[in-house]
Amino acid sequence: MADERRDFMNQNVIVENRNKVTITGVEQVESFNENIIILMTVKGGMTIKGEGLNVGKLNLDDGNVKIDGIINGIFYNDKDSSQKGNLIGKIFK
Repeated sequence: MADERRDFMNQNVIVENRNKVTITGVEQVESFNENIIILMTVKGGMTIKGEGLNVGKLNLDDGNVKIDGIINGIFYNDKDSSQKGNLIGKIFK
């Protein structure tokens, strides 16, 4: 049932002036530093690259993340391929 719910949830990205981004539908923040942020969303993996990146607001209950800094790129990863890259997934396959 949780997978069915994910299929119907929205996942939106709003970029303002290339220095603020608001993302909805976020399930988990995998890792972050000032140059790269890796997220899992209801629609798959997402990587944000930039400079001076900072997670300003994080509310996983609502699935909202706000990021400040210079946004150089936003990349989407297929949910299946991101799980294949997982070290634990590699061990148990």
